[in-house]
Amino acid sequence: MRQLSLEESDFLESASRVWWIFLLTGIAWFWVALIVLRLDATSVTAISVLFGFVAIGAGLNEFVAIPNSTTGWKIARGMLGALFVIAGIVAFFKPAGTFVALASLFAWVVLFKGVFDVTLALVGPKVGLWWVTLLIGIAQILLAFWAAGYFAGKAVLLVAWIAAFALSRGFMEIFTAFRLRGVRQELATS
Repeated sequence: MRQLSLEESDFLESASRVWWIFLLTGIAWFWVALIVLRLDATSVTAISVLFGFVAIGAGLNEFVAIPNSTTGWKIARGMLGALFVIAGIVAFFKPAGTFVALASLFAWVVLFKGVFDVTLALVGPKVGLWWVTLLIGIAQILLAFWAAGYFAGKAVLLVAWIAAFALSRGFMEIFTAFRLRGVRQELATS
């Protein structure tokens, strides 16, 4: 690891204290993915409400991560969190919308999250396995383009897309937890 400034060291130390929160949210995202796949979601209304819960959960997750981010990332996380919450609310109040509209909304949300993760991996500090963030971000972008381009699918495909998004969030949160834990151990030894 490169030599850190005092400010960077203090930031990483304070962020690494809450590594377990990311572990718990990662486990919660896996739980959401399991629930999504177990539901008998045969109507667009049910899928829309399900997507609303997942989007609002993702937004809240971004808001929880704000205190442990640098100034620029605080703004980006705040905007991404607001986008997720707005998308979730729209899904609740417009559940009778068409399948195309819901798939399109999902595609945009996942695209923004994928671009965010790729940017974080490329611009952020190269700590530990930073490339995992890059790969998950790329997978999210590919999922977004698949969802955007395949509107003629069945409702079960949209459920699978939502579950894939929840799984990717779970992997990212657990990865972040152990990355922060590793940083904390590394700071303790230096």
